[in-house]
Amino acid sequence: MASYVLLLKEYEDDDTVVYKFGPNEEIMGKIELNKTTRKFTELESLPNQNFPTKFYFDRAAQRLAVCLVREDGIFPAKTAFES
Repeated sequence: MASYVLLLKEYEDDDTVVYKFGPNEEIMGKIELNKTTRKFTELESLPNQNFPTKFYFDRAAQRLAVCLVREDGIFPAKTAFES
């Protein structure tokens, strides 16, 4: 099964980065990554109960982990998880 999660950066400073995440721009939650502790926090769930928030949150976290580790902490304005 293919999956796609859109991520749009909302805020970034030296310590944290916040992204909106979801299946499209109309249905989005918010995720925060603390760059120092490397911990993810769900700030907002997806507003539509037909979409499982945990599924999208986990994949958004995976994509941000790649940005942090493999891409040297570069967080683009728009990115996606695709598989």
